Amino acid sequence: MSEEDKSHTSILLPGARVALFTTDSETKEAFHALESDWRFARVVLETIEGDVETAIKSCSAGESPDLIIIQTEDIDDGFSDRLEALAGSLSEHTSAIVIGPDNDVNLYRKLVAMGVSDYLVRPVKTDMLGNEIASTLIEQVGTSDSRLIAVMGAKGGVGTTVLAEALAWGSASDLNQKTFLMDASGGWSTLSVGMNFEPSTTLGEAVRAASEGNEDSLSRMVYQADEKLFVLSSGGDVMLDDSVEQEKFEALLEYLMGLYPVVVVDLSGGTAALKRTILTRAHLTMLVTTPTLPSVRAARTLLQEIKELRGGDIDDVEVVLNMQNYAPKFEVPKAQIQEGLERPPSVTIPFDPAIFVSTESEAVKLGDHNQGGSIVESLLAPVRKLLAISVVEGQGSDVKKGGIGGILTKLKAKS
Repeated sequence: MSEEDKSHTSILLPGARVALFTTDSETKEAFHALESDWRFARVVLETIEGDVETAIKSCSAGESPDLIIIQTEDIDDGFSDRLEALAGSLSEHTSAIVIGPDNDVNLYRKLVAMGVSDYLVRPVKTDMLGNEIASTLIEQVGTSDSRLIAVMGAKGGVGTTVLAEALAWGSASDLNQKTFLMDASGGWSTLSVGMNFEPSTTLGEAVRAASEGNEDSLSRMVYQADEKLFVLSSGGDVMLDDSVEQEKFEALLEYLMGLYPVVVVDLSGGTAALKRTILTRAHLTMLVTTPTLPSVRAARTLLQEIKELRGGDIDDVEVVLNMQNYAPKFEVPKAQIQEGLERPPSVTIPFDPAIFVSTESEAVKLGDHNQGGSIVESLLAPVRKLLAISVVEGQGSDVKKGGIGGILTKLKAKS
């Protein structure tokens, strides 16, 4: 396979489990090096000391991986027989790659005819192994979008940006997900203050680079806040200038979702067109409101509009009730809020101006405050559920094609 043919593997791979059976230290090293490859952020890589016999015992005793890699020093008919025995222990949808000692075209054709995805000759390098695994997973499991999370306020001043930042920090540090945070408000963004960076670009420049496919420029527009948290370093836009075009914004979104498992977008200052774009596609929407009547009424209207925008389905919209008890005499009772919104708030956050102002103004993480940790954990509850669903979807039988188990079963039935 040429490098051009492999260009389609330069995407974030779907959630999958890959098991390598080998006794060769060089192969193990090449395999484990894939853990630092961004494409494998959602792939579980397992190494088992052993050969095809070990694989038979292992797969007979547990659930089959999505892809199994067997390294062998013997490529005679006896190995082919043991490979058939292995197939009987595998799921119908499991793929297989074999690593052997010799470059044998006839053997390659025989193994492919048996249902093996590819035959590689030892020694294998990390780049080659990674591309072959990626190609096989894309063929067998299919591609899977990253998870897009929209954080939107029912009105201004409800704390949307602080909560978006807290959610992104929690996704990266607590859930260990490679996460990207961006603000859709252009020059009105305050993200640079809360995340402690100086804006080095504009939202307009970012969407233009994405629409032109300029990945080098885009990579320079990213601020790395932590090991697994990345932020679009925008905010330098002219505040009274026109906003970005919806089509170009979608190109930026496509680019980010091809690299990051979780993308969080703060919609608090975005235009109506950008909000519609994100809300239509979001896997999870966090609608932030306060318990005051104007905010609750706005939240009710937005829920109805989101419902119409999404064809009647708002099961993936969670209401966050922020600043509870900041003006008790003027707040709508919680029971009436639930009745008006036709759903209970998923998260209720008490009013605590000190931690919110310091988070917004001094770049202090919300989770670092004494009470902030519980707030972050409550925000992450819907995200945990979302990511669990994501794994199931990525590995579900509805999106898989036949693997070595299925093909070998059919070959045996014909014989």
